[in-house]
This record gives sequence, C-alpha cells and structure tokens, in this order.
Amino acid sequence: MNKKRLDWSAIRSMLPVLALAVMLAASIRIQEAPALMTAVATRELPVYNVDTQEKVLSISFDAAWGRANTEEIMNILDRFDVKTTFFLVGFWAEKHPDLVAELVRRGHEIGNHSATHPHMASLSDGQIREELRRCSELVMSITGSPTTLFRPPYGEYNDNVVRISREEGYECVQWNVDSLDWKNLGTENMVRQCTKNVNPGDIVLFHNDSKYILEALPRILEYYTQAGYKIIPVSELLLRGDTWIDHTGKQHQSTPAPAQQSNDPAAPTTETQRQQG
Repeated sequence: MNKKRLDWSAIRSMLPVLALAVMLAASIRIQEAPALMTAVATRELPVYNVDTQEKVLSISFDAAWGRANTEEIMNILDRFDVKTTFFLVGFWAEKHPDLVAELVRRGHEIGNHSATHPHMASLSDGQIREELRRCSELVMSITGSPTTLFRPPYGEYNDNVVRISREEGYECVQWNVDSLDWKNLGTENMVRQCTKNVNPGDIVLFHNDSKYILEALPRILEYYTQAGYKIIPVSELLLRGDTWIDHTGKQHQSTPAPAQQSNDPAAPTTETQRQQG
C-alpha cells in the first residue's frame, strides 16, 4: 500500500518563514494599539454634570408635548426666585410661541431639543444639522436669540451627534440626576430621586408635562434651598475656557486630561425608555 509521507525536511525549511510572518503580524498589532487607544480616548461625550466646589446646580425641563403645567411651573420657579433651562422641541415652540416668549420674559434659558424629536443617532450628518438649525430658527423667530445648548431627544447620541452639535456652536448637555417624572411613579418617588444624592455641579432632568411635577417641584426646590444650593441655568453652570470631559460625562477645568478614557459613560442614565419622549 502506497501512502504519502510527510516531508519533514520541507516543513523544517519553512519554519523560519512562518516565524517571521508571526513576528510581523505581532508588530503590526502592537503598532495599531496606540491608534485604537486614541480612538477610545477621543470618544465624543456630552456634559452630564460639572466639577465644581461651589454649591450650585441646574434643573432643566424638556418640553415636547403638552403645555398644561408650563405656566404653573413658571409660577413655582418665580416663588423660589429660580432661573432654569427649558429644552424645547421645534414643533412645541411653533405650537406655543406665547409660552416660549413668556419663558424668556421671566428670565429662563431656552435650549435646543431638536426640531422633530427624532432618534438623532440614526440620522445622517446633514439631517442632524437640519434638526438643530430648524429648532434654533423657530426659537429665534420668537425670542430674537439663537439657541446654544442642545439636548438629544430620548437622551440618545453617538459620536456624530455630539461632534456635529459642537461644530454647529452648541454644547451638548445631558443630565446626571433623573427625576423619572415621565414614569408617573408619584410625588414621593420624584422627590426621592432628586434629593437622595445631590452634589455641586449636578444637572437635574424634569419634563414640563409630567403628571406630578406641580406637587413635587416645590418640595424639591425647598430641599435644595435649605441645603444651601443656588440653582442656575445650565449655561451658567458650564465651565469656561479650556475644559475636558471624563468617562462619566463630568466636565472639568483644563488640568491635563487623562491619556485614556473609558469608551462609555458609566453613571448617567438615559431617557431611552420614555414612551412620550
């Protein structure tokens, strides 16, 4: 019976070539590693909160759907002498120009929450820019001033959304304290969510149309006041000059940033599960 035998001498002669190929592959991987780490380090993140020693924080309201509570929210804020930031969707501003004008008249800040409340991360670059432009132009037609802060609908974003919003002159802003008011879990739950772990530089999320906002908001503001916090609009909370954002989304003044950042912010929650947006 003829059987083909392995030619061990031929295999041995190929071993140096194979070893060289392995070494070259390893060298390429090693050279690629810094580039991969750079990609991780340059991940685009919004601001979730601010590194500050001052006892200041911001509360913010997203407005996309109803208007029923908005005027009474303004009255509550007036009673506590609080100015804050309302992130408005373009179609809401177009439908309620009287409320937009009244918000500005009472000293509140208007932020951009997109024109149509889409899932921004699924849009093309051009569509992202168009959402920002249309909302800002609607607000400017009512107030005379453009918007400079942007909050993505549903709290959803990717590198493109954050990068493009900054290219368009916005600071992209999320939140690190979620009232969970959109879940309609009751006044006590809202108060607990907003007071159980509050720190300087926090940004708190509310919605103008939430069910228990009128009952919970005065209690939350009273807590912040008694704790010695000053509540200011988001643009006043943000740090000036050279800044960097760590892996949790906290904005810092420009001491040298760490060379490597984690790929995703760990602490902040998003609004992805909100049914109404």
